[in-house]
Amino acid sequence: MTSVTDDLPLAADFPKATVEDWRKLVDGVLKGAPFEKLVGKTYDGLKIDPLYPRAMGIAPVVGRPAAAPWQIMQRIEHPDAAAANAQALQDLENGATGLALVFAGSTGSRGFGLEPTADAVAKVLEGIHLDADIGIELEIGPQSRMAAIHVAEYVKSHGVDPAACNIRFGLDPLAAVAVWGHSPYSWDEIVPAVTGAIKGLSALGFKGPFASADGRVIHDAGGSEVQELAFVLACAVAYLRAIEGAGVPLEQARDMVYVRLAADADQFLSMAKFRALRLLWARIEAACGLTPKPLFIAADTAWRMLTQRDPYVNMLRATIATFAAGLAGANAITVLPHTLALGLPDPFARRAARNTQLLLLEESNLAKVSDPAAGAGGIETLTGQLCEAAWALFQDSEKAGGAFAALTQGVFQSKVAAARKARDANIAKRRDVLTGASEFPNLHERETAVLTATPVALAPYGEAKYKFDALPPIRLAAAFEALRDKSDAVLKARGARPKVFLANLGTPADFTARATFAKSFFEAGGIEAVDSEGFADPAKLAAAFKASGAAFACLCSNDKVYAEHAEAASKALQTAGGRHIYLAGRPGEAEAALRTAGVTGFVFAGGDALATLREAYARMEQA
Repeated sequence: MTSVTDDLPLAADFPKATVEDWRKLVDGVLKGAPFEKLVGKTYDGLKIDPLYPRAMGIAPVVGRPAAAPWQIMQRIEHPDAAAANAQALQDLENGATGLALVFAGSTGSRGFGLEPTADAVAKVLEGIHLDADIGIELEIGPQSRMAAIHVAEYVKSHGVDPAACNIRFGLDPLAAVAVWGHSPYSWDEIVPAVTGAIKGLSALGFKGPFASADGRVIHDAGGSEVQELAFVLACAVAYLRAIEGAGVPLEQARDMVYVRLAADADQFLSMAKFRALRLLWARIEAACGLTPKPLFIAADTAWRMLTQRDPYVNMLRATIATFAAGLAGANAITVLPHTLALGLPDPFARRAARNTQLLLLEESNLAKVSDPAAGAGGIETLTGQLCEAAWALFQDSEKAGGAFAALTQGVFQSKVAAARKARDANIAKRRDVLTGASEFPNLHERETAVLTATPVALAPYGEAKYKFDALPPIRLAAAFEALRDKSDAVLKARGARPKVFLANLGTPADFTARATFAKSFFEAGGIEAVDSEGFADPAKLAAAFKASGAAFACLCSNDKVYAEHAEAASKALQTAGGRHIYLAGRPGEAEAALRTAGVTGFVFAGGDALATLREAYARMEQA
């Protein structure tokens, strides 16, 4: 009998596969094209090869304790304190193990947030057992900074031992000024206020951490992984120096700082980013003469990847992001509800956000293995590349004088602006796909429910004495959504959306591929595609176009049919009143003849879809 520990020779009769064998197969598919065509690049210019060998001799990156689950955080942001309390209690009763108390004016408030008053804090925390190992994370800004004091006072007034509370206080003025692009105070003036609050909270018995280095600032603004990591390092080191300078021993000071990162739908890059941060922080600890210990990393699923259109796809994005952050060792994860870009999430959206984590933890058992990516060639290579590039940018910020000085000199902003420009170009050309927004749109989706609430209004914070480039949050789908908004306005005013007639030529085998492409292309901008059967007779094509009531027409077929019929078809459409005629595909050498025949534009993969769609609306307004 064969024991269960014996190797099973399932592949013993097959020849051993080699990289050389794989390259031969790949070269056959490339048909003369360079192999570099298969090499991808990140927005930091880091290379991603199509195949990696196993990385040997690699130790796992130490993160959460072995087999320990991450904290399942749930956003509490309803402006009505009583409603927020009801949400918090329901979340805790149904699987959440932590609460992210998002106060108005904080970096992650997204338009809403709790009122930062003692009364509101007391109402929100009523009935919550803060000493029952519930993770509490405060998201506060300079305008809502007193919320941290109010939470501490609430704990004291209710006879709860501060040391028994698991509260991250979220003090992070650097994040606020980076988003605003100005500060009423210099760094030398900010430091005493922050360290005074930290020492005061510590003296009360709270164990912290207290100061947060928030990488979401960079990610939300369209920045890259390297930029996010470097910014986090710069801010964390700035707080570490400030706390030590206030008389706290370095061994204790490091436990007072934690980090927030964004996790997005790029699974491997997100995993590599979280792993890289732990390695980078260990390097800083070693440089400080400390024995490295795991940094507390909180993760949010990314704001910038949320779409208002077809928001249910956001659930899939959040699942991938949570998967990546969880496997990469995040200590706490907050899933942004899929409707957050539309407004205040309702109970269904909140439940879906909570259950995303519960499924991955309780049913998929993701926390059972520590750093499962260890030894995976691709992720290990990415991790190393991110470490090297992020460390170089961190050194640039140090040369500038630290995080605050680097912001005033635009060290981070210039890099983020370049990354965002490249990202915007790829989104416009649909190279970076946003499912439901730039690709595969649904013009007939139902309205999504959100809660009705009045945001808390806060007074402006100080005079903008120190001014620099701001890093405001964006959403990647916003440009396409603006076109969809225009379409909705036309629908409301005229009773019908703008339309494009798909002038299909030949048989379905000839036109289906490009007609499908054209439909998705135009409807991404809210221009409804009117399909048609294949035509060979220009007169019948013209009559069908006229009957459609469409403002535009788009010829759809293959290149062979175009060569025979496109010019005649375009002339017929022009005679039927088609002033703006597109052709699906690249025109090649036939462009001049096609334009002479009436074709005014071409839609194809890699073309600037946003520019074409905006031009279509401009033409429609001129008509």
